[in-house]
Amino acid sequence: MTDSDLRLLSSALGVPPTEVRRDPECLPTLLADPRVFEAVLGERALAKGRMAEVSPFLLFAVMVRRAEQELAFMTHVDERTGLRQRVPVFDTPQLVEFLADPVRVLFLVELLASFTRVASGRYRVQTGRGPRWRRFSELDPVRLAGLVDAVSEAERPGIYRRLGDVALFLTGVYPDYTAGERALSTVDATRLVRAAGVDQSLASAPSLELFEYLGARWYQTAWQLTQIRTERLAVITEVAQRFRSARRVLNHLADRYLFPTGPAGV
Repeated sequence: MTDSDLRLLSSALGVPPTEVRRDPECLPTLLADPRVFEAVLGERALAKGRMAEVSPFLLFAVMVRRAEQELAFMTHVDERTGLRQRVPVFDTPQLVEFLADPVRVLFLVELLASFTRVASGRYRVQTGRGPRWRRFSELDPVRLAGLVDAVSEAERPGIYRRLGDVALFLTGVYPDYTAGERALSTVDATRLVRAAGVDQSLASAPSLELFEYLGARWYQTAWQLTQIRTERLAVITEVAQRFRSARRVLNHLADRYLFPTGPAGV
């Protein structure tokens, strides 16, 4: 977190900044404190534009910790079955269990913060007609998947990891994009399935189901191809196994804090 973040925390909690710095392991508890929520996302803070003064990491950390507290007292969370169509799903115990691990909480916070700036660009490929330039964007899974065959083997785990991130981000924060009417054309769905090396029949699955399946698979592939495996990276295998729970946590967070009047999709 930034120095400004630490000053805000110390001010909200009434403790010296040095105390916050001295014991970083206490941060999860501090971020769940109602006084911190009020200082970042309370009515007065929003009226003063406080959100613009904090780092994306602190902002999303406060949101995720608040969502964790809310879900513990909820009986159900709405699930989108179509554009602006919802049904209650009584799976909050699974969502609370997902957030019980601070490593998974940190994963979601870093995921959300990472998409405040989306990388894009172009890369060169060799075709039957000679070299060509192709574009990619982190928010376009079809174009991003094209990078897999254009980078070295050492770089592929990173591409697969980011593909998993994109699938989780889109289904979690912009569920209307993937729910209901097909978000992917038949051609694009076929390209993604082919790039993932899975059964071609999956291309006809509803977009939400396809993204969930591919997102989990991309995370697993990233882990399998990684030569140096760290404990921090191992969380992607847990998210792959609980992809739906991670997605549903983000759905709740998006409805409550990112698009409180209801997201319109992308």
